[in-house]
Amino acid sequence: MTDVLVWHNPRCSKSREAVRLLEEAGHEVTLRRYLSEEPTEDELRAVHARLGGPVLDMMRTKEAAFKEAGLSNESDDEDLFAAMARHPILIERPIAFANGKAVIGRPREKVLDIV
Repeated sequence: MTDVLVWHNPRCSKSREAVRLLEEAGHEVTLRRYLSEEPTEDELRAVHARLGGPVLDMMRTKEAAFKEAGLSNESDDEDLFAAMARHPILIERPIAFANGKAVIGRPREKVLDIV
């Protein structure tokens, strides 16, 4: 089975459910609690390159920290990466990594797409 790294928030039910799905499918899951093991801007750029799509798609735009940081849907990518590095609560979760790919587990079943 595939080894999968998951950027995980244990307080998030969607994140817990995605991890459970992977484990039930027999995959070895390594957790990175990204709120305490904060990613750097360079790491966030590398994740974005694997995810594809707009940077905004990897953000939790409804979090209070989004508006508090002065961000909007029109903010430039550099400001978005910097904000996620400063406030990792803004990173959408979970993000699963395997086989050179990454996916945001929304809906949670999407984590199975990369294994």
